[in-house]
Amino acid sequence: MQQPAPPLAVIAAALRRERDRAGISLAELARRAGLAKSTLSQLESGAGNPSIETLWALGVALGVPFSRLVEPPPSPVRVVRAGSSPRVRAEGADFYGTLLAAGVPGTRRDVYVLELEPGARRDAEAHIPGSVEHLVVSAGLIRTGPVDELVEVGPGDYVTFPGDVPHSYEALQPGSWGVLVMEHR
Repeated sequence: MQQPAPPLAVIAAALRRERDRAGISLAELARRAGLAKSTLSQLESGAGNPSIETLWALGVALGVPFSRLVEPPPSPVRVVRAGSSPRVRAEGADFYGTLLAAGVPGTRRDVYVLELEPGARRDAEAHIPGSVEHLVVSAGLIRTGPVDELVEVGPGDYVTFPGDVPHSYEALQPGSWGVLVMEHR
């Protein structure tokens, strides 16, 4: 397991990241925060010992909360172990959905694992306007798509279609499953 970065390294990285995100120069940030450019330069290089007041002024100048300058960002790697998330069953069809990841604020996408067995077809009503579904089949054979344009897809196949029209999912082989990404524009 990777060791956490020392506090000054976290602060230095956060200042550079947030200044880059804001698209402002070192001199401009120093001016907005009421600091000497040399002081800010030292902080961004991991030197110095910033006070709470200095970090607060930098946060205000950058338009970010104080915590964003002192807490390391969360790891970009997230693991969801198979079977650890709740499976939700559909009515009238042997169809399960497991949410793997919901879109974070500012994004609009959800990731699911779908498990289907032959039998009744899973009919879905239209989702919100602009919705798009992306499916990668992992096993089995699935018939899916808008109800007037169904396609059959097998292992490794990828299909995308509008989710804002009535559509369906139907397993044509036992043990069919895949990963679904729902995109909402």
